Amino acid sequence: MITQKQVEDTICSLYRDSVIELPQDVKNALKDAYANENDETARLNLKAIIDNIEAAHENSIPMCQDTGLPIVFVKLGDVKVENLYQGIRNGVEKATITVPLRPNVVDPFTRENTGTNTGKGIPLIDVEVVEGDYLELTIFPKGFGSENNNALKMALPGEGIEGVKKFVLETVLAAGGKPCPPTRIGVGIGGSSDYALKLAKKALLRDVNSKNSDKRLAELEDELLECVNSTGIGPMGLGGKTTALDVKVELADTHTAGLPIGVCIQCWAARHTTAILRD
Repeated sequence: MITQKQVEDTICSLYRDSVIELPQDVKNALKDAYANENDETARLNLKAIIDNIEAAHENSIPMCQDTGLPIVFVKLGDVKVENLYQGIRNGVEKATITVPLRPNVVDPFTRENTGTNTGKGIPLIDVEVVEGDYLELTIFPKGFGSENNNALKMALPGEGIEGVKKFVLETVLAAGGKPCPPTRIGVGIGGSSDYALKLAKKALLRDVNSKNSDKRLAELEDELLECVNSTGIGPMGLGGKTTALDVKVELADTHTAGLPIGVCIQCWAARHTTAILRD
C-alpha cells in the first residue's frame, strides 16, 4: 500500500521543487526567445527573467513571491492508497512551512487567510482513473496574476474554428501585460463549461515543444501562437516578438447545441512537477 506519509512527503517535495526549479523545456524556450529577440527592452526583460530563474536555483528560494494556489492532478491506477486526500492536504501544509510558501488561501468574502494554503475545497484535486499499477501526482501551483486573465466562452456551433481563434486573440489582447508574459496559453475546446477550462489547464502540463497528435489541433496551435506573437505585446507587456512561448490545445466532444471554449493563461513561471509512486 502507498501510505499517507508517502503521499504527504511526495507532495511537499514536489511543491518545493515546482516553485524553485522551472521545467527545463520552459527554461529553454525563454533562452530561445532571448536569443531571437531584437527589441532591446524585450531582451532586457527576458534577461531579468532568466537571471531570476538562476538566482532561485542557486539560493533554493521560490522564483516568484506568488507561490500559487495549490492544484494537484492525480492519475490513479490499480493501487491501494491510504488516505490520499489527507496526504495531499498535509503535504501542502508541510510545504507552506518548510519551503516556505506564501499563504495565499483566503475566504472569498471575508478575505481571512487560512495561513496553511489549505481551506474549504483547497487544494484543488483532479483525479483521473487510469490503467496501470501506479499513482501519479503532479503539483501545478497557479499564480493569480495569470489566472485572473483566464476566460470562457460558450460559443455557438456555427462560430467554428474561426470563432476559437477570434476568442483566443481577444483574451490575449484583454490580458495585455497583466499575466507577466511571455506566457504559456492553454485552450480547451468542447465538453461542458467547466470541462473546457479544465482541458485548457491540463494542456499546460504538456512540454513546450510537444506536438498534438491530432493534426487539426497541431496546426491550430501553430496558427494561434503566430497570431498571439504578432500582437507585439511582448515580454512583460512592453513590446517584442515573444508574447507567448507556446499555445497548447486540447479537445473533447461536446453537445450538439454548443461550442465551449476555455482559455487558461500561465505566466512565464510555468511551474509543475510530477512524481510516480507504486505500492
